[in-house]
Amino acid sequence: MIWHRLCAVAKLSEGEPVGFKVSDRRIALYKVGDDVFATDDVCSHAFALLSTGFLEGHVIECPLHGAMFDVRDGKCQSSAYKDIKAFKVEIRDGDVYVELDGDAALQAAGHGGVDVKP
Repeated sequence: MIWHRLCAVAKLSEGEPVGFKVSDRRIALYKVGDDVFATDDVCSHAFALLSTGFLEGHVIECPLHGAMFDVRDGKCQSSAYKDIKAFKVEIRDGDVYVELDGDAALQAAGHGGVDVKP
């Protein structure tokens, strides 16, 4: 397992995705209620950053293509586009860590978030 620190939890705001670049991978973080989720930041259709998209509840909408993905598991909400990867998230001492191993991509809904309540 390779965990990467991305930012302090305090940097995240409800409904405002934040993008990060770790090596050659782009990751988006989303705060939904008291949970934090992480997915690939690039739309599966063509290059567009999901962190600049529109988050409503657990769904991020691509700002260019309108594709919609569930941030909990990366599943595309329509059959027109491929799913994106969702990653495990941990909060350690007020910081957000994301596991980026290839094995870290989540396959089941609801397993990507972590509660950020103190």
